[in-house]
Amino acid sequence: MKINLKHFLWLLLVLSVQIAVAQGGTISGTVTDNKGVPIPGVNIVLKGTSVSTQTDFDGNFKIQANTGDVLVASYVSFATVEVKASNAMTIKMVETQNELEAVMVVGYGTQSKKNLTDNIARVTAKDIQQIPVSNVQNALVGKLAGVQITQTNGKVEGGINIRVRGAASISAGTQPLYVLDGIPLINDNESSNGAPTNPLLTLSTNEIESIDVLKDASSAAIYGARGANGVVLITTKKGKEGKGNFSLNFSQGVSEPTHKRKWLNAKQYVELLQEAGRNVDDLESVEDELEYLSQGTDWRNGEVDTDWQDIAFRTGYTTDADFSASGGDDKTKYFFSGAYNNTTGIIDSNDLERITARSNLSHKVTDRFTAGINFGFSRSVIHRVQDDNSFSTPLQSVAQAPISQARLEDGTPNPNTEYVNYLLAKDNTSWKTIMRRLTGKIFGELKLAKGLKFNSDFSYDLLMQTEDYWQGKNAPFMATDGAVFATSVNTENYVFSNYFTYDHTFAEKHVLNAVAGMEFNKYNRRYQDVNSIYFPNDDFHTIDGGAEVNEGHGNETDYAFVSQFGRLNYSYAGKYLFKASVRRDGSSRFGKNERFGIFPAFSAGWVISQEEFLKDNNILSYLKVKASWGKLGNAEIGNFASRQLYRPNPYNLKSGLTFDQAGNDNLTWEKSTQTDLGVEVGFLNKITFEADYYQKDTDGLLFQVPLPLSSGATYINKNIGKIRSSGFEFTLNTKNIETENFKWNTSFNLTTNESVVKSLPNNNTDIILDFGINRVGENISSFYLVEYAGVDPANGDALFVKNTVNADGSLDKSTTNDYSEAKRIISGNPFPTLMSGLTNTMTYKGFDFTFTFQGEWGASIYNSAGQYMSTAADYFDNQTADQLNRWQNPGDITDVPQARFGASNGTQASTRYLDKSDFIRLRNLTFGYSLPSQAVKKMQLSSLRVYFTAVNLLTFTNYEGYDPEARRDDSRASGAAVIGEDFYSAPPAKTIAIGVNINF
Repeated sequence: MKINLKHFLWLLLVLSVQIAVAQGGTISGTVTDNKGVPIPGVNIVLKGTSVSTQTDFDGNFKIQANTGDVLVASYVSFATVEVKASNAMTIKMVETQNELEAVMVVGYGTQSKKNLTDNIARVTAKDIQQIPVSNVQNALVGKLAGVQITQTNGKVEGGINIRVRGAASISAGTQPLYVLDGIPLINDNESSNGAPTNPLLTLSTNEIESIDVLKDASSAAIYGARGANGVVLITTKKGKEGKGNFSLNFSQGVSEPTHKRKWLNAKQYVELLQEAGRNVDDLESVEDELEYLSQGTDWRNGEVDTDWQDIAFRTGYTTDADFSASGGDDKTKYFFSGAYNNTTGIIDSNDLERITARSNLSHKVTDRFTAGINFGFSRSVIHRVQDDNSFSTPLQSVAQAPISQARLEDGTPNPNTEYVNYLLAKDNTSWKTIMRRLTGKIFGELKLAKGLKFNSDFSYDLLMQTEDYWQGKNAPFMATDGAVFATSVNTENYVFSNYFTYDHTFAEKHVLNAVAGMEFNKYNRRYQDVNSIYFPNDDFHTIDGGAEVNEGHGNETDYAFVSQFGRLNYSYAGKYLFKASVRRDGSSRFGKNERFGIFPAFSAGWVISQEEFLKDNNILSYLKVKASWGKLGNAEIGNFASRQLYRPNPYNLKSGLTFDQAGNDNLTWEKSTQTDLGVEVGFLNKITFEADYYQKDTDGLLFQVPLPLSSGATYINKNIGKIRSSGFEFTLNTKNIETENFKWNTSFNLTTNESVVKSLPNNNTDIILDFGINRVGENISSFYLVEYAGVDPANGDALFVKNTVNADGSLDKSTTNDYSEAKRIISGNPFPTLMSGLTNTMTYKGFDFTFTFQGEWGASIYNSAGQYMSTAADYFDNQTADQLNRWQNPGDITDVPQARFGASNGTQASTRYLDKSDFIRLRNLTFGYSLPSQAVKKMQLSSLRVYFTAVNLLTFTNYEGYDPEARRDDSRASGAAVIGEDFYSAPPAKTIAIGVNINF
């Protein structure tokens, strides 16, 4: 038979294909997340072989396998999946909560949590996105062990206080160092109206990938002289290799105060004032004033009953809209985002409007060199009200008499109120603050050899702020036919960092990571203000409209840091972990004899679960013990605290100088030594538990030590004094339920803290504050007050505990109605001693539900406005409703003294106005629903989710004021900070919002 060669070759080809198919067919499919969104770059392996492939941009794959074979799909941040192969299959992957595999951001690098010997707390974008708050810090509350975050009050721009593991200073700065993509952020409060602003308002949560808080010395020592208060590392989102993604998010919310106080209505007010007048035989003068306050209306029968609190508060609104686009290939990766926030505050005339934009790009120029740029811009416009201790601020209007009209019949504010009517300020003044921020980073990474690379980063932060305060002719206290006060401040900070990183594994067991480099940091601030008066009419709101520019100021300041740093990490067989770091900082802020300091740190860990006797234990899945020690500094002592200073002192149009501050060439940073002991335990791969004990000792506290008058100066800055903060931190994460359709995870944290004064200047002499004290052996800034003893049931007198010292050294606990006979005692702590957070996350098919509870215990608040608002009509201020329980007849048992107009019956500073601020708060709650993937695909979308979210939804507390977190936002006349006080301070907002998130 003649065989056709062509046909024979075709026959061989067909047979070979059939044999290949019979021995190893081709399986195709798609990999998606649990919402049906395709996942590119997933690794697919035929189990038991080396056959593998990866999904493409659309999540599709093909692999040589047969039906029924087992495929293993794995991807970073997702749980590994094993499924039986079938044609046209879909593999669904679920994001994992495996904390050990999380990659933590550390200074100048990253490290997996399982190899970490430091104490670092982390939140990711999933934890903070879609929470309707105007600042990033508020989204972190309750989620980080050892980190207390408190907004000063309910103003939209309100300052934020963050304390990492208690206080590390008394008089220097107490806020952590914020670092955004390697840029130390400017965090200066530049407000000129008495209340602070929050410079980090300029950040939007939609651009943030993660926030890592370096809490112990081992992690923070790489930042040396600026790490004592903790370091907050903010990492923005980056593009990832794979299919491009476009995301849109929009939400709309409504807000109201978390709590309103009860005040007297017109009838109750009149009755109380008349009674107070009769009790001191002065009813006539009281009623004369009531006649004036009512301005011709019938005050005896309640013709006018003004709810001033209702006028000061209003319904707030929040609008959030943001978008992002990201993606890339093996060479170029990109991330672009923009966001808009418009917040109408719950306080009348208080608003915020912000826009932000970000662009992050990286490009692999060659196989050895990668370069990139991160750039961010924001513009925030804030319409503000005066500080809490100003008569023209809305919340102080509650002191007005309810018998006074808020506005007259023609709609103009009533000018004849007991105190200035804040509506005069609302109608005739404006205070506008604009913050513009630019952040940028240019970086390059060069691979020099196997395991060795060199990074060079240049980072820049520019914060520009203007404030314009216009007062019209009818503004409160105006005597010059209008005035305008305008300020401008430009603050810039640039950092040039160069460092080497070496990673290498020896003999498969020895893993080494080393970082060494240098850094130069330069800061400059330029401030100017000008004031103009005598305006032709109220249509002119800028400086050039005034007839006379009567005042102006300006100054410029700068400082520099130069640093060298190094860090070494070593692990053996994944069991024995060691770390050492050191930083040498020099700064122009310090005295010339103490310009440079060295900050070392050491830590070690033992992963016991990797030992042979525990390695295969199915119950105890992970066990690590760790310890760290290090030294840190606090350089927030001011730019010229060490210098001998002179100030201008002109006289009779002649210039002159006056000696102003004595110099101290030995002045330096406050030094903090920190020790941390911890254990991490895992059970059944479902439960992880962490416990840490920390002790933070700060030495060389900065104090102003008095000088003899003959020196020409009143004080000199010196490093004297010690404090200690210590406590425990506990974190528990559990995977309660994990099924195909339902998952429930819980995260719980608990922190204790005690911050105690160990030594003080002048042989440990007490430092007395207005309502507090710093005393050796006691909590920092403890409340120091006369002890209130209630009311004498026989005559209604306010009583106080004497607390004088008896001959045997004990305190005399007898009572007196003479305030001058009573002595002050330590009465409370302004800082909590116990803090907790509880977060639950549940998903069921397309539904998701998350809520966080936050709690604080052990702190007290002193209501310094109590002597006006809770005095049983000592004066004409409206009173809190509890004053209706006043003493009226012999035998009455109450803690409210008899109403005596102008007699100061119990109005003096005492524990009467001190209250515990313990609380539990449902901090945020989110409920969402993601449409099924099939329905979404028909709309040509990747995913679509609608959600409901709330902030400060419920608060459980016995605190009698507005809110247990609200604090007064003004400073003392001396410039000293106010600690632990409430003074007509607005509560935070309770916000409920609905939104939609769309991905293409």
